[in-house]
Amino acid sequence: MKWFKRLTIAFFSLALLGIIAITAAYYYVLPDLPDVNTLKTVKLQIPLRIYTSDGKLISQFGEKRRIPLELQDIPKPLLQAFIATEDNRFYEHQGIDPIGLVRAALVMITTGKKKQGASTITMQVARNFFLTRDKTLIRKIKEIFISIHIEQLLTKDEILTLYVNRIYLGQRAYGVGAAAQVYYGKDVADLTLPEMAMIAGLPKAPSTMNPITSRSRALSRRNVVLMRMHDVGYINDTEYTDALKQPLTATYHGAEIDLYAPYMAEMARDYLVSKLGEEEAYTGGYDIYTTIDSTLQLDAQQALRDNVYAYDQRHGYRGRTKVLWTDLTPSIDEITEKLKKTTSFQGLQPAAVMAVTEQTATVLTAKGESLTLPWDGLKWARRFITHKKQGPSPKAATDVLVIGEQVWIRNNSTIWQLSQVPLVSSAIVSIEPHDGAIKALVGGFSFFRSQYNRVTQAKRQLGSNIKPFIYTAALEKGYTLATLINNAPINQPDTRQGIAWRPKNSPDVYGGPTRLRLGLAQSINVMSVRTMRYSGLNASIKELTKFGFDPADLPRNESLALGSASVTPLQVVTAFSTFANGGYLVEPFYIQRIETATGDVIEQANPTLACTPTPVENDPVNSDNLSSNNQLVQNNTMTNNEVLTTPNSGTSTAPQDQHNKNAAGINQCGGIDARFAPQIISHQTAFLISDALKSVIWGGGNWSKGTGWNGTAWRASRDVKRHDISGKTGTTNESRDTWFSGFNPTLATTVWVGFDDHAQELGRTSWDNNGPKSQIFQAESGAKTAGPAWNEFMKNALAGTPEIPASPPAGIISVRIDLASGKLSHKTDYTSRFEYFVAGTEPTEYATETNDEGNIFIDNSADDLFQ
Repeated sequence: MKWFKRLTIAFFSLALLGIIAITAAYYYVLPDLPDVNTLKTVKLQIPLRIYTSDGKLISQFGEKRRIPLELQDIPKPLLQAFIATEDNRFYEHQGIDPIGLVRAALVMITTGKKKQGASTITMQVARNFFLTRDKTLIRKIKEIFISIHIEQLLTKDEILTLYVNRIYLGQRAYGVGAAAQVYYGKDVADLTLPEMAMIAGLPKAPSTMNPITSRSRALSRRNVVLMRMHDVGYINDTEYTDALKQPLTATYHGAEIDLYAPYMAEMARDYLVSKLGEEEAYTGGYDIYTTIDSTLQLDAQQALRDNVYAYDQRHGYRGRTKVLWTDLTPSIDEITEKLKKTTSFQGLQPAAVMAVTEQTATVLTAKGESLTLPWDGLKWARRFITHKKQGPSPKAATDVLVIGEQVWIRNNSTIWQLSQVPLVSSAIVSIEPHDGAIKALVGGFSFFRSQYNRVTQAKRQLGSNIKPFIYTAALEKGYTLATLINNAPINQPDTRQGIAWRPKNSPDVYGGPTRLRLGLAQSINVMSVRTMRYSGLNASIKELTKFGFDPADLPRNESLALGSASVTPLQVVTAFSTFANGGYLVEPFYIQRIETATGDVIEQANPTLACTPTPVENDPVNSDNLSSNNQLVQNNTMTNNEVLTTPNSGTSTAPQDQHNKNAAGINQCGGIDARFAPQIISHQTAFLISDALKSVIWGGGNWSKGTGWNGTAWRASRDVKRHDISGKTGTTNESRDTWFSGFNPTLATTVWVGFDDHAQELGRTSWDNNGPKSQIFQAESGAKTAGPAWNEFMKNALAGTPEIPASPPAGIISVRIDLASGKLSHKTDYTSRFEYFVAGTEPTEYATETNDEGNIFIDNSADDLFQ
């Protein structure tokens, strides 16, 4: 009895001491214990995702990849795999597992090592949300008390849901949803049993036991998980045996990018960061839907890439990137290891020249593939001397390549060919002219090499892309498309220049009085200067400012008429869209909407619409709404869509009649909350300029009678083959900047090509004996350097869509004029044509009959200074 009493006293004393110790420990750590109630409103860190308007993922930003899932969306075997491995008594204990703690303590006492963990799933949740991973006694005590609180606050399923969504599983993957994507490229519901077991084995050492870091350790750990599942009865003997036989198939899968559009992704990322800050933007789980159309974006990227490669190739081959060996050929493994040090991009791959015959070459890629480059992939590579001079066309592959060289190769969709990294830069942007939505945007040849977005950041001289706006000012002051402007040398210099600046045509040919339409179509320099003199410099600058150009970028001298202003491609395409939409200056935008992780829309685009709404009579609500919109103009015109869908019958529907077809409220321009773009030029002027810009592409006259002439963009008529397109070329002095801007009623597009270093000229090329008959050569220009990219893009972008016939708006009439004088004509032959006029501005006199000799409209066009 004495020993029993002593034993009892000792037991109760120890129990009391334990209670006191636990109580003391609790109150000691109490001030540092977090409020576990926050778990009820916990916000998991979810990366920012950016999409196209049609739901294609463009990019993902954020350090942690996470795909939050509800417990019912996770396969039961995957949950069982975690429970069997991490906490088999999870549904039985109250946050801590005494049996597990005792077992772990005994193992440590008997072996001196911590071989068995004692953390429950609840304790891991406590650590992951509130504590560090420091292995200290105080942290363990905090972990225990927090776990008890968590069990009191949440259900077991809620705890398990937090665990499987929060746990780090290696390779920046947090939670099982992200892990399934990272390691298998699958949704979690599509995982097999061995794949689930592999993921469930990762929490023990996610950085060192994942299959990317160590496949052998990952395989061993997977098999341990399968054994635990079998031991506790979650899988039967057959399932266990079959799963063990399966190989480890995990490989790294990056974010599932559907469309690579890095310049747009960066614009969207930057917007949200500036709006919410980096922390919230990168972890809040926001989805940004841009205005980009995935098909048009692919078309734009391909057109820009093809055009840059074409320019680069016609200027010659700059040679190898390095010499890998000269005498003894290294082993295949040694060569591939050297090649792997060079990153592939934009379809370009590093390769080593292994053999050269008369008209072929064999190269080895970094993957160890042996490829043959045929003569068609080599013959372009005449030697680059300068941007203005090339060597002779090669006659054999040995003229181009030497064994042991490292070169660039690419697949041009038909063959593998020798290539090189282009030095020239380019940009393309395309918008919907009726609301300003950016449908495609490529800010450069390679985001990998340069993140500089030339669409929005590069201000370059505009060249003859400015001329439509110069002529717009003149039309609004009284000129017509038939007005004769003297195409003659200018001998009176502009004193504002400070020097005797005398603009010239290129070629230096002058045809005397010439109609405005032809002067714009052939980009005749002296006519543009004289037109601006008619309007006045101040009036011209004011007109350009209306189109959205910054007055600070517009030089106050006559060089402005030839495009000395420096502007961005986005400003240019926005200005040109005004001609396509009936005279309205829309605001370009690229964010369609922004959603939270739960799908709530926190921002929705409210674009400016290119139309003037008309309220229904006796509707005070709509009338008040319209009067409060300071962007409205008091001009009753049809929307451009209404005009374009009107049959081309030679007559126009009156704007007010069309508006009265609306049953109630605001017309089809938009709803009560719609914003409307200001109408900066009349619908009639917009139509006249658009029609004149068609002549840039289609020319005019009668070729069989010797009076036919080309516009500067005649290649677009051959390549795009549509009559509803309008455009304008642009080339600056010494071909440092080249442009092509144009549109049809549904899409406006601008292309720029030049060097980032403005001091470099685009140069010229000589005829290549190895090139095709349709090759581009001589001086680079807007028509030849930027035009092909515009042609390719618009051809593909508009493919399958019907041509939209132009229908003159109200107030436009058509009369037959004499081509030589611009006056009315009684003739119906090749010496006359129908021309459009604003009613009241048409000529009233008839031309005097003359012979047709010496016709000034014969084409002498060539690539000129400001073409």
